[in-house]
Amino acid sequence: MPIEVGARVSQHRLNRGFNFGFPPRANRPRAWSEKQIDFLHEHSVVTDLAPDPSRSPKSLETLRGEIDAVDAELVGLLAKRGNLVVEVGVAKRSGVAPIYVPSRERAVIERAVSRSHAASSPLADRTIEAVFREIMSGSFALERPLRVGCLGPTGSFSHLAVVRHFGSSIEIACVPTIPDVVIEVAAGRCDHGLVPYENSSMGSILETLDALLAHPVSIRAEALVAVRLALLSNAAPDAIRRIYSKPQAFGQCRKWCARVLPNAELVPESSTSAAVVRANEEEGSAAIASSFAGELHGVPVLFDGIEDRAGNTTRFLVIGRESVAPTGNDKTTLWFTLADRAGALVDVLDSFRQEGINLSHIEKRPSGDAHWDYLFFIDALAHEKDAAMQRALVQARTHCTRLEVLGSYPRAERVL
Repeated sequence: MPIEVGARVSQHRLNRGFNFGFPPRANRPRAWSEKQIDFLHEHSVVTDLAPDPSRSPKSLETLRGEIDAVDAELVGLLAKRGNLVVEVGVAKRSGVAPIYVPSRERAVIERAVSRSHAASSPLADRTIEAVFREIMSGSFALERPLRVGCLGPTGSFSHLAVVRHFGSSIEIACVPTIPDVVIEVAAGRCDHGLVPYENSSMGSILETLDALLAHPVSIRAEALVAVRLALLSNAAPDAIRRIYSKPQAFGQCRKWCARVLPNAELVPESSTSAAVVRANEEEGSAAIASSFAGELHGVPVLFDGIEDRAGNTTRFLVIGRESVAPTGNDKTTLWFTLADRAGALVDVLDSFRQEGINLSHIEKRPSGDAHWDYLFFIDALAHEKDAAMQRALVQARTHCTRLEVLGSYPRAERVL
């Protein structure tokens, strides 16, 4: 049954062509059904924004005045929160407590999202999370400046991931390689590092696996970051003769390039950021990178979202030197080498199955000790301190020559 005008979402607003990710007005139904309206609400596409036709609308000046009053309250509350954070910093320094605590961060964000739901806020969960991550970023700076390392150069996807996870009020150290990130953390020159671990299209980042083996660091959190590629250039599309990017980026949008710019030469670069710099310097050149890199280097976006496969996501790991307390929804990353006998790998995996622990990721790498000798990385959906996990690890070690836990940490809830 078609929904009436003035209900949760105005039928008038829907049919006038507001873009909710559905086809253009000419192709969309003239009357939206109750089921379609429910879909929009359940997927946070729209919320209760339809005006009550029985009420006289407020003037724009009145609405802006009310917003200004709310902003004044927000600033006052943020100042009050900031003063409390300063006191927290004093307490942490006296007790040598870590500045960044992933379990506390997760609790703050989930509580904020829950309260947003309870208040019937029209803001999406991702918006609430982004606001609170930025507030906490400023809080880190008040407690003690937080230095986070990532794979550079400036404008890389790793740089973008740091900003989305930690906010923009921290000190970011962009270094040349993934092993350099891990080394800076292990040496204490960075409080934390953020490294790419796996991509939903390209699989595991082998350089990260090797670096985690080589240095004494602990995984403290994970971040899921959407990879959205854009074509950036100072030239018009028909004037583009060369496109710069790193090979992995080309691999994710090769079909788009062949269809839209079939005559352009694809030139490999060391990073997407370096590609943007080249495109900015050379006439008739373009780069495939993030819009974030374009903003930093002053190169406009010509086409956005050009990846061949929508929803491409990279999973990053936050590394540090301290362990993380259980939250009740955790993940553990570990590696092991096997005893040289038939069925050893099956026995290790069965140790987790018997305890009801799901394994979400498995990867093998050459051990470097002998030809055709391998070590294995796995992610288990439990915390190292959980009783079931402790039993599984005891049993698994009987089938391994070596087993090391790289860290237990809160599972990421949303894509940033």
